[in-house]
Amino acid sequence: MGLVKKLSKGLGLEKEEVDVEDFLDSLNVGDQDIFYEEADFYVKPMTLENANDVKAVLDEITKGNIVLLNFGPLMLRNKVRLKQSVSEIKTKVLELNGDVARITEEKLIVTPAKVKIVKRR
Repeated sequence: MGLVKKLSKGLGLEKEEVDVEDFLDSLNVGDQDIFYEEADFYVKPMTLENANDVKAVLDEITKGNIVLLNFGPLMLRNKVRLKQSVSEIKTKVLELNGDVARITEEKLIVTPAKVKIVKRR
């Protein structure tokens, strides 16, 4: 162990490794926002598994909420249905003056009217 590391440890200044997964999991208190006041709009995580979920996403966007959409389950089961669903969501959201962007291999961010996503290419 190096001198600086020994001194840091002795003084209690040694950096502690942070497990990002544990930290993020600890943020998930539950499905209810009991610690927050009523908000005008929300960021809602949703999962795209069937046609009913498309309607639910569009309902949230119409209410002014932002949706973080996980399409992984549908991608594994039915890629044709996934393409149709995402196309339908994109068309309707753009008609409402919202926006859609892919944020990971299995997630989209869908925004309501007057909320645009800065996309880098």
